[in-house]
Amino acid sequence: MALSLPLLIWTSPAYPVGAFAYSHGLEWAHEAGDVVDAASLEAWLGDLLAHGAPRNDAILCAEAFRAHADPARLAELAELAIALSPSAERRLETITQGNAFLQICTASWPCAALDAYRAHAVADTPYPVAFGLVAGGHGLPLGETLEAQALGFIQNLVSAAVRLGIIGQTGGQQVVASLLPAIAARARAAEGETLEDLGAAVFRADLGALLHETQYTRLFRS
Repeated sequence: MALSLPLLIWTSPAYPVGAFAYSHGLEWAHEAGDVVDAASLEAWLGDLLAHGAPRNDAILCAEAFRAHADPARLAELAELAIALSPSAERRLETITQGNAFLQICTASWPCAALDAYRAHAVADTPYPVAFGLVAGGHGLPLGETLEAQALGFIQNLVSAAVRLGIIGQTGGQQVVASLLPAIAARARAAEGETLEDLGAAVFRADLGALLHETQYTRLFRS
């Protein structure tokens, strides 16, 4: 499992898309008692990979990768991805990071596909669409792109879990390591999937995203 250097850079915490500000509802899950240790965190994240936003994100990323030279198609994908957000915070999470990713890549990783898309004047671009567009525009391998995108999602939530005090640094790395097979499997599946395969069934996580909007004490924006 080897990733191209640009993918390592784009999914690094040093790449300033603001991912650190979001917990994808994990903050609520911790307060509710759903995620309290390494085992429950691993189970929560594993379910998200199999049935939640990371599953749909991988499919959308793959579609954007394949459509990187078609701004009109990319605009349609962006609109669909926004419509799939089940709450205001999820919408904020994906749009804010996606817009930031495109802005940074325009300045530091320009390519013809990105220039053409930005000329199309799309208002907001969800993160998986932005990631797939730029990776495709730079001719990176699709499989590695999908692995990196899913790994970045999981690493960010593990980082959130550490900051919430659910687990320590070493425990967080153990959870990431344990989920690598599931991440690789999700990437392999997404390579052969289409928009017809979109769908999610993580009701507790979606409920948490809604309830987090009115949670009394919050560290994160989602």
